[in-house]
Amino acid sequence: MISIATNEDITALESLLNSAYRGEISTLGWTSEAHIIKGERRTDIPSLTLLMDDPLTDFLKYQSENNVLTGCVCLQQKKEGIYLGMLSVSPLQQNAGIGKQLLEAATQYAQSKNSPRIFMTVISVRQELINWYLRHGYRETGERAPFPADHRFGIPVEPLEFVFLEKLIQ
Repeated sequence: MISIATNEDITALESLLNSAYRGEISTLGWTSEAHIIKGERRTDIPSLTLLMDDPLTDFLKYQSENNVLTGCVCLQQKKEGIYLGMLSVSPLQQNAGIGKQLLEAATQYAQSKNSPRIFMTVISVRQELINWYLRHGYRETGERAPFPADHRFGIPVEPLEFVFLEKLIQ
């Protein structure tokens, strides 16, 4: 089931996000960044609290039948459209269609906000992830941005940059 996360979900969101992107457990799934970014953290509770307290930001959460939070996506209303970030599925639940369901829910969310598009950034060397988004209606915009120099959430093992992807909402 997909619903909007609340402040009561922050601890579970932090655990999910860190397990999906960083550390050894993340390597059990295909979305891990552990091979390109050293460290155990993708985010922390203060960062998630700031996002959760922003009235223009919503987290959608996917809960399993036994109410375990196994997926999420962060959606931020910006002037240029909805920014999609932190799409995550537990490494133990990947390839079960949860990410696809969250991506579709993000599209419905953007439609409900009358947004003309959804956009995101993906680390440029994550070609398998970029390809997944391309298969789901996104396209590369040609825009790029530097990877943050802030190492609170990991240290890149190689030079990294972001590519921008977007999906126009009909």
